[in-house]
Amino acid sequence: MRPKTSKALNLKVLLLCVFLAFVLLFVLRSRLSASQENTDSPIFQTLSAAAKASNGNVKESSKTAECSISCDKIPRPLAQALVHYASSAITPQQTQKEISVTAKILEKKSPCNFLVFGLGHDSLMWSSLNYGGRTVFLEEDEAWIEQIRRRFPMLESYHVTYDSKVNQAENLMDVGKGPECTAVSDPKYSMCQLALKGLPSEVYDIKWDLIMVDAPTGYYEEAPGRMTAIYTAGMMARNREEGAETDVFVHDVNRVVEDQFSMAFLCQGYMKKQEGRLRHFRIPSHKGSLERPFCPE
Repeated sequence: MRPKTSKALNLKVLLLCVFLAFVLLFVLRSRLSASQENTDSPIFQTLSAAAKASNGNVKESSKTAECSISCDKIPRPLAQALVHYASSAITPQQTQKEISVTAKILEKKSPCNFLVFGLGHDSLMWSSLNYGGRTVFLEEDEAWIEQIRRRFPMLESYHVTYDSKVNQAENLMDVGKGPECTAVSDPKYSMCQLALKGLPSEVYDIKWDLIMVDAPTGYYEEAPGRMTAIYTAGMMARNREEGAETDVFVHDVNRVVEDQFSMAFLCQGYMKKQEGRLRHFRIPSHKGSLERPFCPE
């Protein structure tokens, strides 16, 4: 989604700190893993014995072993993200504190499956924080998708359309209370008017660990609203395999639609935290629990 405002300095500092911490963690894990594998390996033991037998080769072997462990490169996607955010005056739409909420969950769950409604200047950040996982972006503006793809071809994004508008929210809220909308089912085959049925097949096939709703536009009466995106995110979470939990985030909850629909269909009882304009919900699977109410009492 195209950004509406830019807040540069604090967000740039946050992003650099987050990425540097992530890179440091990655390098430390790589070193520990490489060290353990090498010391347990028969090949390493053979090389060590050969080195001891030849004093002239000890120093050279030491330098080679040291370099192989300590000279790990930053993965290319992380390096690109660092360069981009360090050199760009354009920053993500969310605030420092809002970004931190999702970043903490990604720190625990990544690499994982992360679905994002919206494509913007924060997309490279989310993809990088989920390094090694799958991050998919859904965007309504085709021209914006092409612009982002030219700059960041490594991002996986798809064009989607939304039939409902902000001025239809009140009617859709009433529709969502019907039995066809509270019954747990695959959104692709749901009879509920709120369920998004025209998404790419990959979106329905993948079991998402995190879902963020930061699109569609939703900030004027005739604009596509987020009612269906919020409802569909909640139903995807409920329809996962028994025992699974999905972290769902909704941005711009200072607006009426995002506020009311997140509370109604993601449920206040599942809300873990609100930071600024961002709400975090953790929704358990409802499969195998036919008596479980749509929202906890």
